[in-house]
Amino acid sequence: MRAPAPLPSHLSAAPFTVHEARAASLGRARLRASDLAPAGRLIYLPTGWDFEMRGLARALSAATPGGWISHLTAAVIHGLWLPAWFRECRELHLSKPKALPQVRRIGVVGHTVLVFPEEVTVQDGIHISTPARTWLDLARILPLEGLVAMGDQLVRHPRPGLEFRTEPWTTREDLRTMLKRHPKFQGIVKARYAVELIRVGADSAPETFLRLALTAAGLPEPELQLRLMPRDPYSPAAELGYRKQRIAIQYDGAHHRTPAQQSRDNRRDEIFNAAGWRYFKFNADDLADDFRGAVRRVRFALRAG
Repeated sequence: MRAPAPLPSHLSAAPFTVHEARAASLGRARLRASDLAPAGRLIYLPTGWDFEMRGLARALSAATPGGWISHLTAAVIHGLWLPAWFRECRELHLSKPKALPQVRRIGVVGHTVLVFPEEVTVQDGIHISTPARTWLDLARILPLEGLVAMGDQLVRHPRPGLEFRTEPWTTREDLRTMLKRHPKFQGIVKARYAVELIRVGADSAPETFLRLALTAAGLPEPELQLRLMPRDPYSPAAELGYRKQRIAIQYDGAHHRTPAQQSRDNRRDEIFNAAGWRYFKFNADDLADDFRGAVRRVRFALRAG
């Protein structure tokens, strides 16, 4: 049996649509060859292709005029925080407006929703819900703390030179405006509550969870990105803290384990300690304890004044 002709390079390493195949002059017989597998209507997979969310989402988006990638799939593609139990999901989520037929594809979760033009964008050729709209779409299934953590990620200011973007994805005011457009949305009550808890300044979900644990225990809301010298942009900063009581708080996540980061952290710690601040460092063990021990220690420090 004669081996099939090689695929064009742009079709050999990722899912593609039948329209892309025709544009590359691939006929029906070539699409039935053993090195290709159908993946639902209008989509083909090269044999041996390793699952990759973005590539499959791009093909699904291209094969579904009027539809867009949404919900958990959009969160993964945007790089938004998700609870661990959602991160490995291989089902793709696709939304359509009510005027179009419902999604019926194996391995695809379909949604029929009301959407406004500014809530859908195009990223690398993929029609996809914006990060802010993705946040709203997930309001029904995320716990409140997780919805706040994702919201904190949306409004935070990116680090200059370290990230692909220079502006926040959205603002709290823009989120409030979006919520007003969707008063009957499932999860809207939780989303309204969450948006009032979102703050600019948290660089990770554990930082958000720590802040929420402190305030839920009745402690004052801490300042975020607390600089030792407020008017000096080069002054070392703690992730959270209480300036009046001279208390600085840090959460040491995985990125703090590199030698370079540890060296920077040590210098920052020494400067705060030398200035007479009480300095707390919490980690994944404290997170696993829901920060109960952390709250007790900070409460004692605040009382000691």
